[in-house]
Amino acid sequence: MTTTSPAATKSGGLRTGVQRFGTFLSGMIMPNIPALIAWGIITAFFIPVGWTPNEQLATLVGPIIHYLLPIIIAYTGGTIVYKTRGGVVAAIAVMGAIAGSDYLIAQVNATLPADNQLGQIHMFIGAMIMAPLAAYSMKWLDSLWDGKIRAGFEMLVNMFSAGIWGFVLVVIGFYPVAWLVNGLMNVLSTAVNWLVETNLLPLTSILIEPAKVFFLNNAINHGVLTPLGTQQAAESGKSILFLLEANPGPGVGLLLAFTIFGIGAARASAPGAAVIQFVGGIHEVYFPFALMKPVLIIALIAGGMTGVTTNMLFGTGLIAPAAPGSIIAVLGQTFRTDYLGVILSVILSAAVTFIISMIILRASRKKDLAKEDAFAAAVAQTTANKGKSSDALSGLAAQAAAGSTAGGVATDRKIENVVFACDAGMGSSAMGASVLRNKFKKAGVDGITVTNQAIANLDGTADLVITQQQLTDRAKSQSPNSIHVSVDNFMNAPQYEEVVEMVREQRKETP
Repeated sequence: MTTTSPAATKSGGLRTGVQRFGTFLSGMIMPNIPALIAWGIITAFFIPVGWTPNEQLATLVGPIIHYLLPIIIAYTGGTIVYKTRGGVVAAIAVMGAIAGSDYLIAQVNATLPADNQLGQIHMFIGAMIMAPLAAYSMKWLDSLWDGKIRAGFEMLVNMFSAGIWGFVLVVIGFYPVAWLVNGLMNVLSTAVNWLVETNLLPLTSILIEPAKVFFLNNAINHGVLTPLGTQQAAESGKSILFLLEANPGPGVGLLLAFTIFGIGAARASAPGAAVIQFVGGIHEVYFPFALMKPVLIIALIAGGMTGVTTNMLFGTGLIAPAAPGSIIAVLGQTFRTDYLGVILSVILSAAVTFIISMIILRASRKKDLAKEDAFAAAVAQTTANKGKSSDALSGLAAQAAAGSTAGGVATDRKIENVVFACDAGMGSSAMGASVLRNKFKKAGVDGITVTNQAIANLDGTADLVITQQQLTDRAKSQSPNSIHVSVDNFMNAPQYEEVVEMVREQRKETP
């Protein structure tokens, strides 16, 4: 029997809470990345230092980043909480923060000389604050008179209540929220500038690289780096902050080390994972490789620091966020004079991670081989004890046949709807869903729906939910009545075969 210490439970709860917070932030930002990319392309081509300067089209740059992007981020966040009604009220509310920020800056600039004027602060963080505030409060207000409105007056009450509350939120956004966000952005910008001036920016990798491996990167990336990076890009045309988390070099360096010096299943799956991570931009595929030997996080940190240092020395940056973190996306968003520095940062960070990972893997190779041999012997003995291997059910399938439980949920539930869930619902979950669809197809199993979505969007209708091990607890809390399966590697998890076998056995037993 395994027990969990209170400290471990508290740590897991804290990690889950930060993951949940990061997921909400990424849920607001990720769907709007195409708008950020479009703004980046307009900036790259039409500003005075762009590829094809155009004074007229360059006038698009300011309004898009100052008004359009914060408003659609707020609308997206509002819809997550309270559908269209929450989105509309959130979009109204963020206009108060935008106008309030502009007013405060104008008041300060009136006291400053013309050569020392402050620039606009773009309300990305303001949108992230106002969206949940507006949507949750509107939802709560609606609950107060739900079912108490006389027939025929529903539309009148709904329209005026949202409009009046939107008016109140505009005022709240104009004064306290605008003041708060302006102050926060000034503090964060000052801190980043200090790190750059003192050449300490590479130290951020000590936080970012471990955070990525434990699926805590979204809170950092979308909560801080994207707003600050966009602010910098609006002022200077590019930002190094977009490269702190998106650099694919450390991940591909780790996977190449496993390709050459790894053993067993990890070595077999590493080459495919390297291609998917580097070209496809799905960084989650290398997280399990680091987690199976946590000391490898040191190699990732060293690689990340190397990449940041290289970009600082060359003064390079991206014009907009690179999402996903693919080498194609990174090069597509690179400032027009910065290709050499960005490419070198990727190559050198991959090389440093590879060398350190190689040393660590070689040093522990004998111990790992002994474990692999013991595991293979145990599998062979289990197969011999069963007397057959092809017809035997393993793991989940055996539990399903026995009417037992998996993840605390009865596994005799008929499986027709399978959902892969990840943090944002766009990267590793989409890849995993594609792999499982192909396995069902090859096995001749029809009628199974396999989709992918963000954990936050699970609504309890899925028969089976598949998540990465670090995210399973959150998935269970979102969809407690589903069967839950944890995997280490979305590319080639043995649990896929068990799921397919489980479904086949269910269909044999059903007349």
